[in-house]
Amino acid sequence: MQQQETDSLSEQIAKHIGEQIISGELVEGERIQELRIAKELDVSRGSVREALLLLERTHLIEIFPRRGAIVSEMSAQQVRALFDTCSLLLGQIVQRIAETWRHHEIEQLQKLMEQIEAEYRQGHTEKFYDLIFQTLARQQDMVANLYLMKFYQELLPSLRRSYFLTLNTSRRELQESFDLFKLVIDAILIRKSQQASLFMDDFCRHLRNLVLESLTRMKQIELAWARRSRR
Repeated sequence: MQQQETDSLSEQIAKHIGEQIISGELVEGERIQELRIAKELDVSRGSVREALLLLERTHLIEIFPRRGAIVSEMSAQQVRALFDTCSLLLGQIVQRIAETWRHHEIEQLQKLMEQIEAEYRQGHTEKFYDLIFQTLARQQDMVANLYLMKFYQELLPSLRRSYFLTLNTSRRELQESFDLFKLVIDAILIRKSQQASLFMDDFCRHLRNLVLESLTRMKQIELAWARRSRR
């Protein structure tokens, strides 16, 4: 496994496992096999254990005594709790951006909106949401609140795992997400910080509902397959 300058080995391993959980390759309730991961990446089990401790902070896994690391459940209740929390955090983040942006940063915000629109028009749902949520996670300078940004960044992998379920949603629903986020950016650009926060809440609520609908369909399919297998 090649090590990047910006991430430690344990951070790289944590990202690798995290991507498997986000994409559904590792499913809820599944035990993380430390030995398999170590062999797969050609690293020590100690490095894998360190990675699991890092991953636990993102709420993608839970670590139990004698049972090891288990992929966290994704239930409707947990999705609602996740989006309630993210909506509060993101509301504060966009509010701070609206209050503190400088003139040379206007171009960055406009370019971001152009990139988001390009992904929306091409129907790239995951890239569309990734651009939004990961770009907001990088605005430490404008937000200037270490605790707020750290908390949001720890929730970001769980947020990505949830909207990964929406990859098959309709073009109309993606357009509604685009329109709602454009309202956020427009409010930021005219320094309407309270409006930006309210529009961000609308955007998060819309995405939460899409995730919940997708989760319900997924659970129904799983239940149907379980019933067929018992026949």
